[in-house]
Amino acid sequence: MNNFLFAAAENDAIPKCKAGGMGDVVRDVPRQISEKGDRAHVVTPSYGRLHQNGTFRTNLNFQLRGVTYTAEIYEVPPKKIYENIHHYVIHHPEIEAGGIAHIYHDDPEEPFYTDAIKYFIFCTAVAEAIKQGVFGEIDVVHLHDWHSSLLLFLREYVKDYELLKPIRFVYSIHNLAIQGIRPFQNNYASLLNWFPTVDLDYKKLQDYRYTDCVNLMAVGIRLADAVHTVSPSYKDDVMKPSKPPEFIGGEGLELDLQQADKEGRLFGILNGCNYKNINKEQKGNIYRNTIKALFQWLQEESKKYKADFLAHTGEKIMEYISNGKPNFIACSVARLTEQKFYFFKRSPEAFIQILEKLEAKGGIFMLLGTGAPEYEELFRKISYEHKNFIFTNGQSESLIDSMYQECDLYFMPSLFEPCGISQMLAMRNGNPCLVHHTGGLRDTVDHLESGFAFDGDSYDEKIANMLNVFDQVLSIYDTDKARWKKIQQTAKRKRFTWKKSVDQYYKDLYKL
Repeated sequence: MNNFLFAAAENDAIPKCKAGGMGDVVRDVPRQISEKGDRAHVVTPSYGRLHQNGTFRTNLNFQLRGVTYTAEIYEVPPKKIYENIHHYVIHHPEIEAGGIAHIYHDDPEEPFYTDAIKYFIFCTAVAEAIKQGVFGEIDVVHLHDWHSSLLLFLREYVKDYELLKPIRFVYSIHNLAIQGIRPFQNNYASLLNWFPTVDLDYKKLQDYRYTDCVNLMAVGIRLADAVHTVSPSYKDDVMKPSKPPEFIGGEGLELDLQQADKEGRLFGILNGCNYKNINKEQKGNIYRNTIKALFQWLQEESKKYKADFLAHTGEKIMEYISNGKPNFIACSVARLTEQKFYFFKRSPEAFIQILEKLEAKGGIFMLLGTGAPEYEELFRKISYEHKNFIFTNGQSESLIDSMYQECDLYFMPSLFEPCGISQMLAMRNGNPCLVHHTGGLRDTVDHLESGFAFDGDSYDEKIANMLNVFDQVLSIYDTDKARWKKIQQTAKRKRFTWKKSVDQYYKDLYKL
């Protein structure tokens, strides 16, 4: 039996430990490993809250900043029990909950200041737990994004953790744009403040742009035994330099990724999607679930500042409860960020044209999400001005499930997309997607076969093509029902299984 350890910032197998797609991957891959008869241990930070229902395992004592730190490790109950999977959290008072999903901090003046501190502590505690044998004898450690890459630094440079060297370390990139850049010294959240006695190889650790800083995303790429992007096309993208906004590629790390590829360490393997044990809302509940979510948020103190807008959204929804379903529903579910909605933020007039095209057909656009304030403000403003734009400015699992089931078209105009899960969830329900032809969207949606895609050589060309393809969508829906049904059926038959993905992990990443 092989023994795996997953170290990550998120794990959706336990309650309230997810901010994005990484949490899904860290939930699903161990389950597939379990089905193969192997054992998996998954460890995340506690964020001051996730240990409360856990079982204390042991204290972990280690050196940081020249003093002894003591962290606690707890085994915690998962949402669903699987054989040979164990979930743990590391608790320490300085590993605090952030404002983003009660996980990440957003330090506007010094990016990654608070998060670097908590992940320095977390990773060192995990290394100590491995050393103490908490997880047994480990064959493979699988790290996820910059938050866990410090384990590779400890393995390479800290004598106390030389026992990590024989273990195979795999590093998965979920969001290359977020790199965990911090100063080497002269700052509380600097590398040498926390590891003052380590003899650093600055060139191997530094950021190319800020040479007085460590780049923790680069550390993962440079020091791991295998590096993994979450789709084959994204692997191709990240080995090319970014030219924003037309193309988002290696984000300054393309040379490291090219080198990893030359060394046979870089692999692009598509994420999977669940096709069984799915929690499904009843069809026909989309408007009821919207109203239910709105009333719930109206009672929350933190939502008081947007109470007028929530009531405004509820008033618009009542029309569809009273008068029946609109002729066409386009929808999107995503965090409101540059990655997901840059095209709408830079060219709001294009989004308004989409709303006008829908209005002419008796259709609506439903968007659910929270995120960057400027994006929330933009979409609230457009919602006040366009009655067929239903912007649900919050998070609701039941409403999200309803949107994936009941929309006619799922819209995903991501500026870049390492893999994407939303398009897979929509396709699973037989709903075609309209996507920007980039990264994992290129690997999952085939234009005019299982959905619709737009691209272009310049930004203006991309916007023009997005509108043209949307016209094509509405035309096929209105005038060629047989073709529309065939696209729906092709989308629904697509299978991006975790079994296929994890079989490839065993071959390429884990070498088992």
